[in-house]
Parts: sequence; C-alpha cells; structure tokens
Amino acid sequence: MNLPPIFLEAAADGAGTGQWIGTIVMILAMVAIFYFFLYRPQKKQEKAATEMKNSLEVGDEITTIGGIIGEIISIKDETCVIETTRDKTKIRILKSAVSKVDVKASEKEA
Repeated sequence: MNLPPIFLEAAADGAGTGQWIGTIVMILAMVAIFYFFLYRPQKKQEKAATEMKNSLEVGDEITTIGGIIGEIISIKDETCVIETTRDKTKIRILKSAVSKVDVKASEKEA
C-alpha cells in the first residue's frame, strides 16, 4: 500500500498528537456545557422545590401537581391536610404533591 507523501509527512511531524489534544479539549468543553446548562439549573430547581415544601405553614393556599387548590389546615411529617371548596372538603396529600404556594399565610394576615 503506497501512501501519498502528504500522509507520510504528517505522520512524521506528529500531527496526530495535535488532533488528539483538540479532541480532548472539545470533549472537556462539551462536559462543561452540559454541567452549566443542564445539571446546575436542575439542582437549583430541586433545591428551591425542597425549600418551598419544607416552609409550608398552616393557612397557606397551595396548588397540587394534580391541579387541586386548597388551604392547608394541618401538617404532619410527610403529609398535610388541605381544605377545598366552601363545603370544607378535606383532602390529605403528600408534601411532595405540592406544586406551588399561591398565597402564604403571613401575606393573608397583612
């Protein structure tokens, strides 16, 4: 097999080493991009959701992940009881099912 002289010169110069360094740099750049644009923001969202669920108080108006809106009337370890509708319907839910706090109890009093 006869290689053209260009390939023989490139192999002799060590040009293959430069390509490997470039490939490694590109892989490291991709890892950094994934970290800063995917992993880090997701961790921030998880931290904010955990803080919100740990700061629930009796009297907060919440929305669940299922779309149920109600006011918290009691809180236990991993569950809370919410009151929905004017008929005072009570539903026991997991804290992990809380999607967002619509109105904090402290804001209602003010």
